[in-house]
Amino acid sequence: MKTKMYLALTGSIALTLLVASCKKNHDNNPTKSAAVTGVQLTSNSTFGSIITDNNGRALYLFSDDAANVSTCTGGCAVVWPAFYKENPSIGTGLSATDLGVITNADGNKQTTYKGWPLYYYAKDVAATDVNGDGVGKSWFVAKADYTVMVSYAQLIGHDGNQYTSKGLAGAENSQYITDANGHTLYLFTKDASKTNKFSTGVAAHDAIWPIDVVTAVQSVPSILNKSDFDVITVFGQMQLVYKGHPLYYFGQDNGVKGSTKGVSFPTGGAAIWQINNTSTVAL
Repeated sequence: MKTKMYLALTGSIALTLLVASCKKNHDNNPTKSAAVTGVQLTSNSTFGSIITDNNGRALYLFSDDAANVSTCTGGCAVVWPAFYKENPSIGTGLSATDLGVITNADGNKQTTYKGWPLYYYAKDVAATDVNGDGVGKSWFVAKADYTVMVSYAQLIGHDGNQYTSKGLAGAENSQYITDANGHTLYLFTKDASKTNKFSTGVAAHDAIWPIDVVTAVQSVPSILNKSDFDVITVFGQMQLVYKGHPLYYFGQDNGVKGSTKGVSFPTGGAAIWQINNTSTVAL
């Protein structure tokens, strides 16, 4: 009996030590992810300053999210998990006013940056990985200093009809260049190379097609060439230029992300004002 009690006690002690040992090893596991508390800027040897979570994991933007909604669902959401943190800490160089929250169709919340929903990439294993940039020519690592961004969507004119990237009536999922906040940028077909022929300096007139004012060309999505961008001076302001085309907003878009009403102005099919993309012919 004493022998059985001793063996039972010995086994109990061994089991306790084993459990304690396992727990200790688990707590000290160097591969265990630290808690996500917010966002920060992280220096990357390839992409420069990028937006990551506080653990250095890269965050991405999806060009199909032309409006302020996430279009990455189903299998897409498995490969590109949504990033969300309530009341996130915000690193130096980022502004709280640029961060927002949306509720997706599945009821889950997602953090946005300048109106763009933020995602992780499942194939980023190490904290320093940035394997998702350029995937499908639609995914780009998030940055705070993008001068422009790229969207993909059906263009809808101010008349409510569908238009192609050429400004003609029709259905097409078009690629088009926006500013960093997703606001559509247009070219005026009557302009000459690096010459704005629309603006007059009269406020009421110029408000119809305001120029895209920038101080300098900074980062651009990796499918675009930074050398295709420049700036010109127009009535004392610096206007962004793409492939020689001065870039404008459309007043009736009212600063709404994803709005493309200008493609049908002044009449549908006139194609006087067009979107810009990688196929835009240089002036």
